[in-house]
Amino acid sequence: MAGEDSAAARGLDEIRSVLADLPGPDLEAATAALTRRSQMEKTAGTLGRLSEHVEWLATWQGRHPPALRRPRTAVFAGNHGLARHLDRPKPARSAERLVEAAVAGSATVNAACTAADADLRVYEMSLETPTRDAMAEPAMDEEECARAIAYGMMAVEQGLDLICLDTVGAGGEAAAAAIGLSLFGGSAEDWLPERPEEHGPAIEPGLVRTLSERHGGAGDAFEILRRLGGFEMCAVTGALIAARLARTPVVLGGYPAMAAAAVLFAVDRRSLDHCRSAESYAAECGPGRMIRHLHLSGLMDFGVRLGAGTEATLAVPLLRAAVEIHGGSAPSGR
Repeated sequence: MAGEDSAAARGLDEIRSVLADLPGPDLEAATAALTRRSQMEKTAGTLGRLSEHVEWLATWQGRHPPALRRPRTAVFAGNHGLARHLDRPKPARSAERLVEAAVAGSATVNAACTAADADLRVYEMSLETPTRDAMAEPAMDEEECARAIAYGMMAVEQGLDLICLDTVGAGGEAAAAAIGLSLFGGSAEDWLPERPEEHGPAIEPGLVRTLSERHGGAGDAFEILRRLGGFEMCAVTGALIAARLARTPVVLGGYPAMAAAAVLFAVDRRSLDHCRSAESYAAECGPGRMIRHLHLSGLMDFGVRLGAGTEATLAVPLLRAAVEIHGGSAPSGR
């Protein structure tokens, strides 16, 4: 892929430079959405907190009324070399089987995309060749990291109204926890993913602590991503940059995707203003802590934990209904 090779050849410095010139919010569209909200409240009632999400869509699509005719769900799949250290690793080939199911149309994300009338793209990123074991050495070299970021940028096309981003792969949550600890501090226990108490933690705090100690102080956020992240996480980082450049709002799915977003936030706190998280996390766990650090608004609070893009996609019909009501609702007659 010529575009991917060109971006990768420029390396991480070129990708860093892009962040200095990201487009900001469209204040005219935002004002129009707020005006429409005020009109609705006087005649038809209120969408409540959904109005905020409609205004967010208008602001970052750069138009009013916003539209949700062409949403996309992109799932990036990649395995981590550090997965061998997990206390209870996922069954062998779990990521491969999920990709196979999605391609066959039988995964939960397929059903969610059908219900949401969303385009589904699954990107398999060398599942048979995991990243290096970050317990022993950096997970990727700079070219590999830059190439994966560039690959993720290619998932965003002009004309998309919304893109849902998520990942799948062995070791992704451990990498996310180590990135969270490295970027924002706290204790290793603070960043562990949510787990049912009866099953116990699948990721030992000592693993997260050691990973952060070995790599967390090595450089800026992109260097931390290179050392601790995975190909699929780099791709999400790239997709987030491309979505901002294309004025495409983003819904983030699981923990590794949020950790990939944290890399951009650590560089520029405004870099995720075009994003929402799919689910709110009330629990004191790594994903909940990450959402709070990134100042992300959650679209739902149903406790859905199906992964691989499903949660993010489930938010699309809700957003679409809110957009339609915002754009053309009649008085309710109450």
